Amino acid sequence: MLSERELESCYLGQFIPVHYHHNMLMDTNRMHSFRAAIEYVVQPGMKVLELGGGTGALSFFAAQRAEKVYCVDFNPDMVQEARRFLALNRCAGKVEVIHADAFEYLPPEPVDVVICEMIHVAMLREKQVEVIENFKRRYAQKFGGPLPVFLPEAVLMAAQPLQQEYDFEGFHAPIVQFQQPAIAQPGTVEMAQPAVYSVIDFTQANDTSYRWEGKFVIDRDGTVNAIRFITKNILSVVQERASTIDWLNHYMSLPLEQPVRARAGDVLQVGFAYRAGGSIQSLQARLTAHVLYQAALQPQVVAYA
Repeated sequence: MLSERELESCYLGQFIPVHYHHNMLMDTNRMHSFRAAIEYVVQPGMKVLELGGGTGALSFFAAQRAEKVYCVDFNPDMVQEARRFLALNRCAGKVEVIHADAFEYLPPEPVDVVICEMIHVAMLREKQVEVIENFKRRYAQKFGGPLPVFLPEAVLMAAQPLQQEYDFEGFHAPIVQFQQPAIAQPGTVEMAQPAVYSVIDFTQANDTSYRWEGKFVIDRDGTVNAIRFITKNILSVVQERASTIDWLNHYMSLPLEQPVRARAGDVLQVGFAYRAGGSIQSLQARLTAHVLYQAALQPQVVAYA
């Protein structure tokens, strides 16, 4: 019988269909932010490694300045696709596309920058955290220090209670929803402000398990029936401007098995636990919410004639 980890690997693993990668090219926020961060971080003459290269677009950005780029992917379809696209963009001489497992591959020489975009909301499904932690240990053993600069440099993850509409032309279906940030979502009511539950700094050692219990003060009367997960990727820190180049993933809204009625001023406690790279279902199964404290009842005002 397969273990939970093996089942999750089969569930998605590193073999995302090719057309998913094509859709990533059409995500203008993703492409613009990564291009800006890579142009800032990669300096002329540098050596760059991309783990999980996909179509090769990020390796192409790096090749505009780097001396050499190693682009690694485990999916043979994506290796073929990256080689085709990079040849069309006349980068084949600078970028070496390598068919290898990111969990095992090490470059033949030290590199200055490692680009790794195996990112899903809440660090689920894909193996971003595990791949980088594994890479850091193996790289240090082979080359010693210092470690390369990682892109992204850090990730902030937050949660937020919602009242979410699940009516589809009269058909009630509480489903996982992915929502584009910074756009009003019909049928979505934010019941409290978001709370950060984890910060990943790729320059440090990181745990691959998350367990959190947090409290939210409810802003309005309603029913909390979903929790939104927010993932902000700090692609690069621009120190001279005291700013960052960021990429915000699509929001992920997970329905609660037991909706919770809440009033403005109530304190809602939310809890969950999951492993980085785990399935969405593994998070849903351990997602809970309940009212911890009720808002004080307002005294009635009696008018006297």
